[in-house]
Amino acid sequence: MSTITESIGRVLAGRYRIEAALGSGASANVFAAFDTTLQRRVAVKVLHPALAADGGFLRRFRAEAQAAAALANAHVLAVHDWGEDEQGPFLVLEFLGGGSLRDMLDEGTRLSLAQAVSVGAQAAEGLAYAHARGFVHRDVKPANLLFDEGGRLRVADFGLARALAEASLTEPAGTTVGTARYAAPEQALGHRVDGRADVYSLALVLYEAVTGVVPFTADSTISTLMARVGAELPGHDGLGPLAEVLSEAATPDAEDRLDAAAFQARLNELAEELPAPEKLRLAGAGGAGVVVPRPVTAPPEDDLTNHGMVLPPPTAGRRARGAEDPDVLAFATAVGITDSAAALRRRRRRWPWVVAILVVVLALGGAGAVVALQKAKIILTPSYKLPAITGLTVAQATAKLHHDQFQVTVVGHQTSITAPTGQILSQKPHPGRKLKRGSTVSVVTSSGLPAVAIPALTTVTGDCAAITALLLQSHFATACTDQNSTSVVKGTVIAWSPQGSAPYGSTISVLVSSGPPSETIPSLTGENCDGATTTLKAVGLLANCTSQYSSTVPNNLVITWAPTGTALEGSTVNIVVSQGPQPVTIPSNLYGMTVSEAIAALQALGLTPVSGGGSLSGHVFLSSPAAGTSVLPGATVTLFSK
Repeated sequence: MSTITESIGRVLAGRYRIEAALGSGASANVFAAFDTTLQRRVAVKVLHPALAADGGFLRRFRAEAQAAAALANAHVLAVHDWGEDEQGPFLVLEFLGGGSLRDMLDEGTRLSLAQAVSVGAQAAEGLAYAHARGFVHRDVKPANLLFDEGGRLRVADFGLARALAEASLTEPAGTTVGTARYAAPEQALGHRVDGRADVYSLALVLYEAVTGVVPFTADSTISTLMARVGAELPGHDGLGPLAEVLSEAATPDAEDRLDAAAFQARLNELAEELPAPEKLRLAGAGGAGVVVPRPVTAPPEDDLTNHGMVLPPPTAGRRARGAEDPDVLAFATAVGITDSAAALRRRRRRWPWVVAILVVVLALGGAGAVVALQKAKIILTPSYKLPAITGLTVAQATAKLHHDQFQVTVVGHQTSITAPTGQILSQKPHPGRKLKRGSTVSVVTSSGLPAVAIPALTTVTGDCAAITALLLQSHFATACTDQNSTSVVKGTVIAWSPQGSAPYGSTISVLVSSGPPSETIPSLTGENCDGATTTLKAVGLLANCTSQYSSTVPNNLVITWAPTGTALEGSTVNIVVSQGPQPVTIPSNLYGMTVSEAIAALQALGLTPVSGGGSLSGHVFLSSPAAGTSVLPGATVTLFSK
């Protein structure tokens, strides 16, 4: 089927009528269908047609379907039927009306701790059940955790990841099966995995369900996978008591990690300490219970489907192993040998019969044979299986397809954050299809990194670390440099380059003001106020002079200044200038004292008393300078007595 909507109304195996499209993933389209035999609603997953051409996938798919059919647990998606038709394998599954955890998270819903513990315990129970029977899921993610309308959880897609591992169509050599965002470290390293890899993935899913963040994610699949190798689960305030349990379930060393049964037990213990969980806000609840999520194309690392699992042994709908070769039948019809066409239906090999028919045609001779051969010319052109050419340049792809004479035509360009300019991003037809020799393969190539708008930094304040974090949100690297500035406030961006927009992942150069430069304050000893002001101005500093009496520093000279050492350019230095010694006032009660008393009083004030005449035993009646006069310390005061 060419599009997902064109399948509406189609009946599979004469029984399952497709009614609505539910979604599309990397390996399948998912539909709501009605089982006309048992009169019930089911979910049908129709795997993409190209998978039918992959023998390795079909072998593994059948084996996994038969084995997975034995899984019967309240938290594992129920399986009803499976089959194969001309479009490829299809699966018939239990229909759930509550949607997936992925749907809930995409709608902005976050789980409370109690809800996350309940959901995790149910998923761990389903995983523990499957692990005990030899099944490893390999692709636990929110899209594979489904809910019925009552909120009970089922784990979907058991066995499908393992089957897809052998499908060259869906898994380029050397890549990891499963969703990179949730893969365990041992999957990233290509080591053998067991059930503890599923436990690791479930821990990351619960972490995201509570916090809204998937830990260890990076810009590319390889970076995402390698970021968790040897790394402990990062802490988050929103996880509360769940943090310790998730840490034990997501240790980088699988040997130290909880298994599914132990994980379930720890979650059940934690549930007893928490309040009862609130009812889940199911993304598919309401109406008839039909979940109709937006059709999406799975991201490059999301290589598994988003709904369902493998099924029991096939019933109706499978293509017979002895199906006729359309090329041989068409050739026989073109040359008018209808009886041979019937015989060819029982043959798997083509060319011996083609040669025999050709001999007959040549024996006929004449114009009729020539016309018949002309009609058969296209039919005789051999077909070859189209290999994958994504990831190659056009020149490399042309060289790879040269042997089968396929032609490469570029039909478009698309920006990419992972593929360099000129690398092929997609091809049509898809790999695995059989094409006639000389057919054209249309490709879309990378035009390089997309342009991303650079945030305006004029009003941004903070240090280089804050600016780096801001630009990282827009996927830019930062080369940040501090620079002195007397006009731009410290911590404010002075300039950045480039501006406007730049390719994704580019480096933005940013200058951040570290404020004015520091200047060394020169010595001001021996300077007067004017001289000190001139000296400071020469080094970009200002002066503020005040005066103070000093008995040690001569009048008008600098006593002290502050600050000392260094100061920011343009700042003020406070200077204290000497006013000389502080004046002394001759006591007003000096008159009437005896000469001896007056001498003692003047000497106590630092003055020099001398006699101006009269008896030393007499009383002072006059002085020079007069009482009440201000004089400098050490001044001479003449006393007159009688």
